[in-house]
Amino acid sequence: MELILEDGTLYSGRHFGYKGSVAGEVIFNTGMVGYPETFTDPSYKGQILVLTFPLIGNYGIPESKVIDQIEAYFESGSIHLAGVVINTLTREPSHWNSVRTLEDWLIEHKIPGIEGVDTRSLTKKLRNKGTQLGKLVFEGHDLPFYDPTGENLVAQVSCKEPILYNKGAGKRVILVDNGCKNNIIRCLVNRGVEVLRVPWNYDYTNETYDGVFLSNGPGDPTKVTEGLEVLKKQILKPQAIFGICMGHQLLALAHGAQTYKLKFGHHSQNQPCVLVGTKRCFITSQNHNYAVDDQTMPQDFTPWFFNANDGSNEGMIHRSLPQRSVQFHPEACPGPTDTQFLFDQFVSLL
Repeated sequence: MELILEDGTLYSGRHFGYKGSVAGEVIFNTGMVGYPETFTDPSYKGQILVLTFPLIGNYGIPESKVIDQIEAYFESGSIHLAGVVINTLTREPSHWNSVRTLEDWLIEHKIPGIEGVDTRSLTKKLRNKGTQLGKLVFEGHDLPFYDPTGENLVAQVSCKEPILYNKGAGKRVILVDNGCKNNIIRCLVNRGVEVLRVPWNYDYTNETYDGVFLSNGPGDPTKVTEGLEVLKKQILKPQAIFGICMGHQLLALAHGAQTYKLKFGHHSQNQPCVLVGTKRCFITSQNHNYAVDDQTMPQDFTPWFFNANDGSNEGMIHRSLPQRSVQFHPEACPGPTDTQFLFDQFVSLL
């Protein structure tokens, strides 16, 4: 099997997983653990993921288990990435909760993978030249390059109908599903609120609710035009708004700011984010290719966090209204839970 980048670079390796070819956007993730959660994160839709940790699959895959309408061990109901690139695959995993191998799981979801690749070299290339289009070619079955960012990927991963969680709890939160991770729902439910999860373009402004939560999601935020129109109506209302990742970008766009594509994105569990005006640094989980341009942020907002590595914006907070958002993932899973207090802050605003 071969991994071919759009600049012509070719990496040869051994096939594993589903027998097939696939094209997408090649990115890298530096996480050491958490591949079941990462693979089921809808934010990876259309991407070929390079895992920098050299040994993958060593603790297998847990059994699917639903607790209170929420999948216990995965971040959604399916694998969303297009393909996987690793150095070494463990074919005999060891973990008390493992019921199958990573390879069997990939076959079930029709996801191809390649192992035996020098992922360190590949990652350095992507860091230097930036994210590239690429394709995994199985047994000569070639296909054209494909740029997933040209589509509205949010529409492909969002729920199709409203779903109610924690019915009868106190305050009601509208959770706009742009590709929502399950742990966002868990974090809200655990704080005693009722959650109405709605599709990305659902007009919730006529519902009864106390706050709006904008989830993470894949791709270019400027493609989410219908969802933006609903949000532009919401920002004129008094309810509290909180956004994560894609939700952060959408809130910024709704207020007139601009977004841009990062050179190689932030995809890891150890991104340092500094609270503006302090020396307090939080270690965060991140997965995004786009960022909000600080220079275009409206005067009503002030930067909240910034990335200590590249200085990019990682959050904003309204000067007078209960509207705020962050680029990173306070719900983590996988990753550190340093910033889960932000859910407490949101609930306190309801």
